[in-house]
Amino acid sequence: MSAWLGVVSRDHVRRGVENGIAQIGHGERTGLARMKRGDWLIYYSPSSSLENNEPLQSFTAIGVVADDEICQADEGGFKPWRRRVNYVTNATETPIRPLIGILVMTSTPNWGYQLRRGLLMLSDADFTIIQGAMNDR
Repeated sequence: MSAWLGVVSRDHVRRGVENGIAQIGHGERTGLARMKRGDWLIYYSPSSSLENNEPLQSFTAIGVVADDEICQADEGGFKPWRRRVNYVTNATETPIRPLIGILVMTSTPNWGYQLRRGLLMLSDADFTIIQGAMNDR
């Protein structure tokens, strides 16, 4: 089992949760292909939406990858790749600020730069801390 951090605006995360799917990197297949059935996915949302870019900086959803299938959707001219995810329905949106310095991923200067990749593997320790914070509220 691995744990992943996907970086996506909150409005897109909510749409994915409603539909039981994950989409990473503006619909690219590469990140999704790194995941396996049973892996955990946590979404971090730097902003509430792409349109207004209102800062949010929170973990916004958590779930388990449901299977090993990657499907391509057809939204007219846009054909994003997606995976099915079973989201934890009682998880609470959790700001990252109180966890800065506690998480391994925030232990270096300019730690936020790594988030620009859109998907990164979480350490076991960071996964446990974030999962606990999202479930303890």
